[in-house]
Amino acid sequence: MKGKMIPLFILCLLVGILSACGNKKATTVKEDDKADEQTRKDELVLAIGSEPEDGFDPITGWGRYGSPLFQSTLLSYDENFQLVGDLATDYSLSEDSLEWQVKIRQNIQFSDGEAVRADDVVFTFSEAKNSNSVIDLSNLESIHASDDNTVIFTLKQPDSTFIAHLASIGIVPQHAYNEKYHEKPIGSGPYQLVEWNRGQQLIVEKNPYYYGNESFFKRLTFLFTEADAAYAAAQAGQVDVAVVQPRLADKKVDGMKLVELESVDNRGIVFPYVPSGQVNDNGDPIGNDVTSDPLIRKAINIAVNRKELVENVLEGYGTPAYSVADQLPWWNPDTAFEDGNLDEAANMLDEAGWQMNSNGVREKDGIPASFTLLYATGDEQRQSLAMAFASMMQPLGIEVETAGKSWNDLERLMHSHPVLFGWGSHTPLEMYHLYSTSTTGKGYYNPNYYSNKKVDEYMEKAIHANSPEEANEYWKKAQWDGEIGFSVAGDAPWAWLVNVEHLYVIREDLEIGRQKIQPHGHGWPMTDFIQNWRLIE
Repeated sequence: MKGKMIPLFILCLLVGILSACGNKKATTVKEDDKADEQTRKDELVLAIGSEPEDGFDPITGWGRYGSPLFQSTLLSYDENFQLVGDLATDYSLSEDSLEWQVKIRQNIQFSDGEAVRADDVVFTFSEAKNSNSVIDLSNLESIHASDDNTVIFTLKQPDSTFIAHLASIGIVPQHAYNEKYHEKPIGSGPYQLVEWNRGQQLIVEKNPYYYGNESFFKRLTFLFTEADAAYAAAQAGQVDVAVVQPRLADKKVDGMKLVELESVDNRGIVFPYVPSGQVNDNGDPIGNDVTSDPLIRKAINIAVNRKELVENVLEGYGTPAYSVADQLPWWNPDTAFEDGNLDEAANMLDEAGWQMNSNGVREKDGIPASFTLLYATGDEQRQSLAMAFASMMQPLGIEVETAGKSWNDLERLMHSHPVLFGWGSHTPLEMYHLYSTSTTGKGYYNPNYYSNKKVDEYMEKAIHANSPEEANEYWKKAQWDGEIGFSVAGDAPWAWLVNVEHLYVIREDLEIGRQKIQPHGHGWPMTDFIQNWRLIE
């Protein structure tokens, strides 16, 4: 800048004295400060997760891992994981468990002012059933409205898990649903969309017609940034809520506090369950001659020190995982076990005929206990878990190489190679998807071709039970009934490693209240009770 004059308006901005520009009085600054203070109380800026690439349409899956934000669901889970009414005021189930009758609120409106009627619920579920999306409503025989506030769902077979659909599918307005709905959603939830700049930010404002608790904040801005950028924004005072990685969680951010949310967001290794030599319909190889041995899988599970993984990889922000559903109502606590026992694991392999060779790798029938563990390229946490796991296996005599692969590559290789995946949801159907013979090789479901007839029977009984309580007993037996199950005590087709805590730094004066166990994925699940967030004095 030497030899050049700085324009006056730039100088004013740099110095920050607006009164030097024009004839404004000092009182203007005070008025602006008051306005800024009011904005600070009325708005939040959040950098909590990735952008929903497919938009905000519940019919194609938006909201199934947390609150739909713009839409209401018929039911919802409270912080104690108890089902409560949302758009619905009551529901009942017929004696044959085939007909669900749901009563919805009267005199409520969508964010465009139009009335919400039972016909909108019928339309939503009918569209979802025919959408060929991630929502499976194949057991829904029919749905109709008996009046403006009553919906009748009729199932083909009793299905205790159907209630999860009532708690996860956001209701869309029949009059405003079109091919652009995912970009400009209208709903009866606590917030309405104002602006969505793809790849940058989402701006929402509170829905003036919302029937629930009135939101404390009139506007929310969600920034779509990577975790490190979100944390940097928090350090700079540019955001009120930001996701934070475990490696940074112990560092203090001025004016902010750390929030740790318990989760069932797990990481685990799926083991090819059958011997090699087969291919699927796409020609991709199936099976692995090492991991198809049940004692290899059991020994690995026993040898892994999950507490060390939590401490060293997650920096202490997590818990050991023993299933895909730890601590949820359908989890069988008998499936937890003592791990990190190399001696027990070694004795098990010795007795099974897996003997050490001169290279320190076990062999049986000429087959070395060696495999490559795959993980998604670019996922630093999964890479670290894979490498730590490989180190733990070395003294056991199991040689593990690690490799990052694209998701396209993983789809081809996951039937024949162990893969480190992440799961965790608010429905027991996830167990069915991962362990049922009927889901074998369907997308990412049951990629290892696991099959157990008795386990299938238990899960079918769970699905067709007359109540969630009865169903949970069958889900628990599918995991372990004392003799058979898909847990480590049984077939051990997976080695579940850790549950990842969801970490955020938030403003010190922001109170978000108690949260329920978080499902897979940081970010949007945190907004479940966002209409109840408050600033405290």
